Amino acid sequence: MLATLTPYFPVWSHAWLGWFFLTIQLLIIIIGAWVLQRGVRRILRRASVRYDLPAHLMKPTASIAGWVIMTTAALLVLGRLGVSGTVLWTAFTGFAAVAAVAFFAAWSVLSNIFCAILIFTTGPFRLGDHVEILDTAEKPGAKGEVVDIGLLYVTLRDSTEQHPGALLQIPNALIFQRVVRRWKGGPPRQHAGGRSPILPE
Repeated sequence: MLATLTPYFPVWSHAWLGWFFLTIQLLIIIIGAWVLQRGVRRILRRASVRYDLPAHLMKPTASIAGWVIMTTAALLVLGRLGVSGTVLWTAFTGFAAVAAVAFFAAWSVLSNIFCAILIFTTGPFRLGDHVEILDTAEKPGAKGEVVDIGLLYVTLRDSTEQHPGALLQIPNALIFQRVVRRWKGGPPRQHAGGRSPILPE
């Protein structure tokens, strides 16, 4: 394209004409990536409102999409600047190896995030429910009202006599490794003997 347009410009401009077109191309890539990133975020925001999707899922999804777009734009910019594909591939494989090591190192964190997605989609309990996390059905465990469901922890407001009102943070992965006793929408009613009935939902 540059060779086609060069004859139409004065001779004195040929020296910097290449840099001018390169700058235009880089600006198009950067602005296009920025517009695309904003468009994806807007689409996800509208989808969250329309389909009542959890905000905890939309934020990381938008962040991941933004990183993918900006990484692709950065690779395109480097390619236009003359960085060879071999160098880019070597850098990518090195980054992938480091990312794989980091993935295994952060497996516990990632498992909690994955379990958060399962909690949102399968709905074993909701905010305001009272739950008890048990090792077995007979052994008492952490009990309280669900006050928050995050990407890493489920937060309970302790309802035991020893620590009433204290906040308990239960890792999400632990929810799927334990027996969960649930009282929907309110605290369990007490028997005359002081023991709570087993009323799982």
